[in-house]
Amino acid sequence: MSAVVMARRRRPVRPARVGLHAFLMVMAALWLFPLLWAVYTSLRPIGDTIKHGFVSWPGTINLENYVNAWTQADLPHFYLNTLIVTIPGVILTLAVASMVAFAVSRFKWRFSLFVLLMFTAGNLLPPQVIIVPLFWLYQWVPMPITDNGLLLYDQFIGVILIHVVFQLGFSIFVLSSYMRTLSQEIIDSALVDGASVFRIWWSVIVPLCRPALAALATLLFTWIYNDFFWALVLMSTGAKRPITSALNNLQAEFFINYNLLAAGAVLAAIPTVLVFVALQRQFIRGLTLGATKG
Repeated sequence: MSAVVMARRRRPVRPARVGLHAFLMVMAALWLFPLLWAVYTSLRPIGDTIKHGFVSWPGTINLENYVNAWTQADLPHFYLNTLIVTIPGVILTLAVASMVAFAVSRFKWRFSLFVLLMFTAGNLLPPQVIIVPLFWLYQWVPMPITDNGLLLYDQFIGVILIHVVFQLGFSIFVLSSYMRTLSQEIIDSALVDGASVFRIWWSVIVPLCRPALAALATLLFTWIYNDFFWALVLMSTGAKRPITSALNNLQAEFFINYNLLAAGAVLAAIPTVLVFVALQRQFIRGLTLGATKG
């Protein structure tokens, strides 16, 4: 065994490092506690909770609440509604954001910085500020591609568009910062070979930005999937609303079964967990690559 390895093993543990690990463990426990408590509550029948209290050792553990939540809240239908809004919203946001970021980061033109600042400044605008004029706009603006052929209000396309608009600023800022780390020689070589701007964006920039796009896709999917505000304001038909509003179907008029509600919340959170697990490697790579380049 080399002397360097032996020296590393004999190095004393510093108090600062112990404190850092202790802090991270405490923070991880605090973040995981609500999720674990929701799972624990969802596995208990409501009768057992009423008899022994919420903070007690369970007398019975089963999956009855999950079965009831799946059927009573009609979760498959609301899963589909959410995916109809979320998947096109993520794809459109990434496509438009990557185009704008490519234009403002890799080409020099007079208003490139102004355009980037305008999109970034849009993140500072709270949604509640524009809800009244936006509501009236959706009530009056015709949109031929909607299912009623007239208005954006109470349509999936209307909710998709507002998500795209509000997520563009952050996405453009992240992608433009990442694209600035790419070598200019690659783009120059593509231009010399006669590639068009669109071909450079699609065949060169998008593949190189795959880690950043995967990280953004994970975040955008989570944010749009968990949205409740826009669907509540811009949709009047309950059957069209996403899964976040479906949990209201589990509440009775005079009594709330919190065990059943916890089971519904856990079922609603499963798709976001699956997306993060599927894109975990690309997500972490996208977060760390930009810090090591440049």
